[in-house]
Amino acid sequence: MRAYRYYDFIIALFVAVLLISNVASSAKIIDWGVSVLGLPLAFDAGTLLFPIGYIFGDVLTEVYGYKKARRAIWAGFGTSVLMAITFWLVGIMPGAAEWQGYAGDEAYQAILGSVATGGIIVASLAAYFAGEFSNSAILAKMKVATAGRWLWARTIGSTLVGQGVDTTIFVLIAALVHVFPWEIVPSLIVANYIFKVTIEVVFTPITYAVIAFLKRSEQEDYFDRETNFNPFSLAS
Repeated sequence: MRAYRYYDFIIALFVAVLLISNVASSAKIIDWGVSVLGLPLAFDAGTLLFPIGYIFGDVLTEVYGYKKARRAIWAGFGTSVLMAITFWLVGIMPGAAEWQGYAGDEAYQAILGSVATGGIIVASLAAYFAGEFSNSAILAKMKVATAGRWLWARTIGSTLVGQGVDTTIFVLIAALVHVFPWEIVPSLIVANYIFKVTIEVVFTPITYAVIAFLKRSEQEDYFDRETNFNPFSLAS
């Protein structure tokens, strides 16, 4: 495999964004007091950072190709599973008396318990898997179809689909396992989707600059003309 200067660094940031977002999602629901068509724009706190992960996904696919992005997506998936197992093990171990006094198992389970058990982690992993692979595959195919032109159309177009898939799956599964109440499901889907897509659009100039820098530095501008888009393959 060809060696790249920045590929591993981008993967590290990509995975960090995913893990931090998962924890933040279970920690707090944010409500700025704004409504769209009568639906309050309340969203889980992970939404503040999670869209950045899709931008990293766009960068990886645009510069290094779908196969490299696929490895990064699987790296994120694996570390999320490891995080869930760790939080679950910590949750079932006895806590010190001093810790029980100022925090306690109830507080731990309320926040990190949903990351470690059937709640946030199931919703997050399913949504992440479907959304990230949809985003990456669409961007890669659009790049070939447009002969590398109209980068903004590829990043925004793939995000419209990927974030739509991700947001809907995440919120619905989270509601099914009682992480979120059903009453706020419509507002969560709408608010999360609008916020995530808006972040992608607002960050488009930065995405352009990062991609241009990487293409120059790495001497790479990959086109997925003969790529196998099977998400379960780990071939690079």
